[in-house]
Amino acid sequence: MLMGYLGLFVAAFGAATLLPLQSEAVLVGLLLNGHYSLWLLLGIATLGNVLGSVVNWLLGRWVDHFKTRRWFPVSTQQLDNAHRHYERWGHWTLLLSWVPIIGDPLTLVAGVMREPLWRFLLLVTLAKSLRYGVLAALTLHWVLIPT
Repeated sequence: MLMGYLGLFVAAFGAATLLPLQSEAVLVGLLLNGHYSLWLLLGIATLGNVLGSVVNWLLGRWVDHFKTRRWFPVSTQQLDNAHRHYERWGHWTLLLSWVPIIGDPLTLVAGVMREPLWRFLLLVTLAKSLRYGVLAALTLHWVLIPT
């Protein structure tokens, strides 16, 4: 059972970075297995995903040091664009950190924009825990009350 929890943590952590991992599929699989604690699964998935987002935030904090390098993957214009969007919508965009494709870059931009870690953790934890909670509720509802 420990390997299931560990696998979920690794998948959730990696999925919050730019790695192409699917923590939702792992969570659903473990829920359907029926041998794992719901609350422990939700806690581990959330913890792993939030810690992966913190890695993005940390990378964002240091990205400005490398923006003039040839190998840097983001143009100055793209970086300026990200700054403008963040200034417009602010820290509330972190409530979208759970959304596929856009969520991970938002956490990186929050680091670039020097978002305070306490507020980053609060908003990202709220968003990601709600996502996993809704997914678990839908999964259990679908299993317990088949249509």
